[in-house]
Amino acid sequence: MSISGIVFALCLFAAGGLFAVKMRKIVRNIRLGRDELINDRPGERWATMARVALGQGKMVARPIAGILHVVVYAGFVIINIELLEIVIDGIFGTHRVFAFLGPLYDVLIASFEVLALGVFVACAIFLVRRNVLRLKRFWMKEMTAWPRSDANIILVAEIILMGAFLKMNATDQVLAMRGVDPYVAVGSYPVSQFLRPFFEGYSDGALMTFERMFWWVHILGIFVFLNYIPYSKHFHILLAFPNTWYSKLKPSTQVANMDRVTQEVKLMMDPSADPYAAPPADAPPPERFGAKDVFDLSWKSLMDAYSCTECGRCTSECPANLTGKLLSPRKVMMDTRDRLEEVGRNIDKNGSFQDDGRSLHDRISEEELWACTTCNACTEACPVNIDPVGIIMDMRRYLVMEESRTRPALTAMFNNVENNGAPWPFAQSEQLRWAEEEGYR
Repeated sequence: MSISGIVFALCLFAAGGLFAVKMRKIVRNIRLGRDELINDRPGERWATMARVALGQGKMVARPIAGILHVVVYAGFVIINIELLEIVIDGIFGTHRVFAFLGPLYDVLIASFEVLALGVFVACAIFLVRRNVLRLKRFWMKEMTAWPRSDANIILVAEIILMGAFLKMNATDQVLAMRGVDPYVAVGSYPVSQFLRPFFEGYSDGALMTFERMFWWVHILGIFVFLNYIPYSKHFHILLAFPNTWYSKLKPSTQVANMDRVTQEVKLMMDPSADPYAAPPADAPPPERFGAKDVFDLSWKSLMDAYSCTECGRCTSECPANLTGKLLSPRKVMMDTRDRLEEVGRNIDKNGSFQDDGRSLHDRISEEELWACTTCNACTEACPVNIDPVGIIMDMRRYLVMEESRTRPALTAMFNNVENNGAPWPFAQSEQLRWAEEEGYR
């Protein structure tokens, strides 16, 4: 193996190793959530994943952004097939090892180039939308300097990667036409052929340097991109598939009951049950009502947080946000992910979680939580089926059932239900008398 091959192999294994380490930490963080069994209706789940994640079914609800995103997505997936050839060439010192495929290779290279151009143009348009047109949902208060910079970094990186790929092909063609070994005239280049004139005036040695430079920029850029993704909102590239498979299949507005509360109610209704019976000595500690911190959320809610694309479609559809309320479903997901990452760093530092005196409620205020109408417009709008309402409901349950903190209107309703058997401020007997007078009994 040549020195270049050894260097490439070291870069490949370093990139793979760093990515594996970060992925292991993210999986650990997601598993910090409480258990939730999600394996029902597998056929419908595979269909949902194919339609939403693979087919980008919800992205095209907004046609311009949706179509551009589909182009970037297709380019990202299909062009990376070429990565296999680059890896083999890099390790063994070969050049275009798949050239033996003949006409099929021509089709592959041509499709890669067309998609590369599409990705280049789409990313440029996205940069204009974010930084020149400054669409409102990209400049809301939760979109601080880092979230905005993160999006721009990814878009610029993809432009650089696609540019390096096309320039690599252009210099390769010039060298192949000159008969320089080991370059061979294979493949079809519908886009990079227009770049050839910029390089034809250079010497063979200079062209070989350019070709290797673009080759290394392209592949090392992919390695860096791979390890940047887990730190970025673009982690949805990977998590969109499991997240949509495990997404909620029940009606979006159906609120799940807490098993512990259901069991208590059944116990109250059971005439043979002993209301004073003590729990067994080996019984686990009672489950907390609702969510105080990320540990109390389900692992699926934590996966949702990591899957958030920060696109803001949820917030732009939220009726509470549209009417000036403080609530932003996107911020809820970003705050949950940030708190989960904070907990993960605590574990990395101490070996296990050490109470830091903070919780998820330090990031998400009561005003935000109580502004939610549970209409689930956010979930319907999300391109990867994230469920912010589930997190909001768990946090509100904690406020009500653990802290006894509610809005004044809700406190009055609770008192009426407890005292009158109904949410209205008059006795149940008065209700029955009214019903009898109106002929309903």
